[in-house]
Amino acid sequence: MPEAGQIAIAGAGIAGLTCALAMARAGYKVTIYERAPQLQEVGAGLQLSPNATRILRELGVLDRLLPHAVRPSEIAIRRADSLRLLSSVELGQFALDRWGAPYLTIHRADLQKALLAAALENPSITVVTGARVERVSTAKGNCSLTIAGADHHFEATSDLVVGADGVWSTVRGLFGKGIGSFYTGYIAWRTTVGDGGKLVPIDRVTTFLHRNFHLVAYPIRAGKEINLVAVTPGLAEAMSWSNDSTSARLEVAMAGADPALLVLVRQAQRWTTWPIHEVPPATPWTFAGKVALIGDAAHAVSPYAAQGAAMAIEDAQALADQLKAHPDIAAALTAYEAQRKPRLRRVASRGRFNRFAWHASGPIALGRDIVLSRRTPQQLATGFDWLYGYTQH
Repeated sequence: MPEAGQIAIAGAGIAGLTCALAMARAGYKVTIYERAPQLQEVGAGLQLSPNATRILRELGVLDRLLPHAVRPSEIAIRRADSLRLLSSVELGQFALDRWGAPYLTIHRADLQKALLAAALENPSITVVTGARVERVSTAKGNCSLTIAGADHHFEATSDLVVGADGVWSTVRGLFGKGIGSFYTGYIAWRTTVGDGGKLVPIDRVTTFLHRNFHLVAYPIRAGKEINLVAVTPGLAEAMSWSNDSTSARLEVAMAGADPALLVLVRQAQRWTTWPIHEVPPATPWTFAGKVALIGDAAHAVSPYAAQGAAMAIEDAQALADQLKAHPDIAAALTAYEAQRKPRLRRVASRGRFNRFAWHASGPIALGRDIVLSRRTPQQLATGFDWLYGYTQH
């Protein structure tokens, strides 16, 4: 795609903002259309593995994040019923040395704030809030967009439209008829607490495994808060995006957990539940040679591999790279899809395996525990080389 081409992005979340920065760096003019009237701090914590922080460093965002992030020393894996340590994966300086970039835990809002600040400082990027992409036409060679503003509609044109508008993507719905997300049967419970005590040290990621659930705890906000996310089977909340809930309801779902873990859960009176939806990676990501999907709009995956944000960041950089490498947009989109789909299939497969292993019971759980306990932290790290050491240049 020629330099100074015009790109329209639907969505100013992590995927859309990262994409805008990558596109601007490649020489393109970008306009982001965000349906929310204001970009507010939402969400909870997330983990940024080296495959993501490497790209954020290249885009000039990493240094903005570091004052708000934590660089955990390890991932500790424990049984939820006894709190017995099964194994650990070394992070910290080890991760930086092995994979060439840091492993961070951070509040989602802090990441979005850093990305937005970088975008607003870039003269090649325009952010339009209160603007929802309603229609996209590719009939006349370029893309014609109809945008719904607060009190009026307006038209815009671009050489390429990028749908970075999440699991409920409007752009995907305009072109991928019948392609939607599906509910996995699991619910994510999210909250933050001020102190995890000895059970959840502020220098590490701790994962608790149980046949009925798993719970992950890690520090955010420069170690001032602990992010908690539990995953349980659930049906009642499946039809809405998020709901407020209580620790009492989660305690029922966590029957069989060690009492100390339940005490931790009770520290937070308010939890938010999110139905876990997926968009199969096999569905089309590009349309009409002029429209591309990235992030959850293309391939929402379950959180068992902790790669949702990282995959969106990888997508954004890959799409920019392919556009710069190919003068023809349609060829660039074909190359983007061919490059990214095998990667996402492998990540999704890893997530399915983690769900099976983390929620195992009986002999399978016993075998899991034996395997984990016999492997050294360095041996476990080797299994992440393909994921955390990934580069796409």
